[in-house]
Amino acid sequence: MRKAIPNEQSRRASCEITIRNQLGLHARPAAEFVRHANSFRCETWLVTKRGRYSALSLIEVMHANLDCGATATLEAEGVDATQAIERLAKVVREMRDYD
Repeated sequence: MRKAIPNEQSRRASCEITIRNQLGLHARPAAEFVRHANSFRCETWLVTKRGRYSALSLIEVMHANLDCGATATLEAEGVDATQAIERLAKVVREMRDYD
């Protein structure tokens, strides 16, 4: 877990997402998603019926096994949680289908 910087107010944010990429959240789009998640200082998770997965880890995102049409909740906690959720939801919405 990342260390919080003293005197910074922790915030929480969440939103529901639906995977629209025909191939699901497979290797390439998952790597792009994780890259964006790691650009923030907050902790970020993908939450499904099967569990809670760190959005900061490619392996955990892949273990979430999100196929086309799957839904999940994005959760974030930290100083930039709201911005992280907004950006990651946009990344998922705009995800391209890769060969």
